[in-house]
This record gives sequence, C-alpha cells and structure tokens, in this order.
Amino acid sequence: MDAKMGKFFDSIGAFFNGGDHLPWCDRDVIAGCEREVAEGGSGVSDENKNESIMRLSWALVHSRQPEDVQRGIAMLEASLDTSNSPLQTREKLYLLAVGHYRGGDYSRSRQLAEECLQIAPDWRQAQSLKKLIEDKIAKDGVIGIGIAATAVTAVGLLAGGIVAALVRKK
Repeated sequence: MDAKMGKFFDSIGAFFNGGDHLPWCDRDVIAGCEREVAEGGSGVSDENKNESIMRLSWALVHSRQPEDVQRGIAMLEASLDTSNSPLQTREKLYLLAVGHYRGGDYSRSRQLAEECLQIAPDWRQAQSLKKLIEDKIAKDGVIGIGIAATAVTAVGLLAGGIVAALVRKK
C-alpha cells in the first residue's frame, strides 16, 4: 500500500514539476567548456574550435541557470548560418529547440524540433523532444483550465456568500 501511495505522489510530482528527461548540466562542466573554447584560440583547426563551441552550446542550453540558457541560444543562433552540413544544422536546431524549451518558449521550441525532423525525419532525439514539448503544452493547458475553473468556483462561492449575508440581514 505504501509503495502504491509513493508511486502516486511521485507521478503527481512529476506532472507538476515538468518531469522531462532532458539532461541537466552543472556549472563545473560549463566552466570546463568555456576554458576549452578560450584555450582553443590559436594553433587549433577550425573543426576543433567548432566542436568546442558546440560542446559549450550544449552545456549552456542544458544549464539550470536561465542566463546560461539564453547565452547558449544566442551562440547557436549566431553560428547557425555558418553550418557546413545538414548534420551540423540539425544539431544546432535541436540544441536551439532544447534552449527554447528550457526557457519556456514552447511554440518556438516545437517549430525548431519540426525543422530538425524535416532534415532527419527518423531522428529519435528530435521526435522525443517534440513529444515532450507537445505534452508540456497540453499539460499547461490542463493546468490553466483547472486554475480558471477554481477561480470561477471561488467567485461563485464568494458571490453566494454575499447574497446569503444580504438575505439574512433582511
């Protein structure tokens, strides 16, 4: 019985916490990626620089810090035009979609995930992200409807209380 109750409360917690399965990145990893990019300035091939920048972008959009996520989005948007291949474009679009998802811009995130799927329709990572985005949009709609219904009920109860008080006075 206790195990069933625990699972029930865990599922409710996951519902309200977002429960996504995207990885998080901590500040130490970001700092390491930043050092790698800074040290890669001279004597390193363009390919290695681009890989370092992609690792930093990945770390930033997976950060728990909103300012890091925004910085990752800005880096990816600035480098999107310089992609050498459809594979690079796909990766950057995916990371942009993750960044916008983390930032709460679900419609932009879904649009970017769909662009990834136009390049690679069978890419499971992008398919999973798109489903995660759509589930989040649906869940937010359900929560919004619940809040609205609660507000309407509260207003109805308040109005009923006022009417009852006025009827008693007479």
